[in-house]
Amino acid sequence: MKKKDLLNIQWPTVEELEAELKREKRRSSRFFLRGLILVISLAVIGGVAVSYLWMPVLHINGESMAPSITDSDIVLAYACSEIQSGDIIAFYNNNKLMVKRVIATGGDVVNIDQLGNVTVNGEPLDEQYVRNRAKGECNVDMPYIVPAGSFFVMGDNRAESLDSRSTAVGCIAKEQVLGRVFATIWPLYDVQWIGRSILTEILN
Repeated sequence: MKKKDLLNIQWPTVEELEAELKREKRRSSRFFLRGLILVISLAVIGGVAVSYLWMPVLHINGESMAPSITDSDIVLAYACSEIQSGDIIAFYNNNKLMVKRVIATGGDVVNIDQLGNVTVNGEPLDEQYVRNRAKGECNVDMPYIVPAGSFFVMGDNRAESLDSRSTAVGCIAKEQVLGRVFATIWPLYDVQWIGRSILTEILN
């Protein structure tokens, strides 16, 4: 390009350059904001999906599981396929979410005496977690044989818990189980692991 052609070019003024720079900054800000909103939205959707399908977060109402879990605690449950005696599980019963401890599984024979002492298959349970030991609201015939594919559950606060001892709840089928409770995450001063670690289950 010749020198005279360069002189004839309409170069933008400083004001025009500043205005264009501001427009570019606004465009960049809009793109950044849209990207940030997208990332946050995906994180929220993913978190909700994980919480609902794999690791539900549950708010506890009532003292039926005290002292292990108390009223207003927030706990995590893990949607696992293997449930064992002694595990604390969350399940739905008549559209109500409940949290209880598994005392026996399918085929086991449960017996509860008048003082609330529990035996499974003739062996007394060492229940150091129990508060207010009592036979409680029990209207099922003892000894009781747990149906196949079901769980006999009881609350740790025996005098206050409505559970498998009553026909109002009965045994819990596997299909009713939401997950195994493995940790309390609120209140912060009482964060704790509950029962078996989930790491082995996840790794396997």
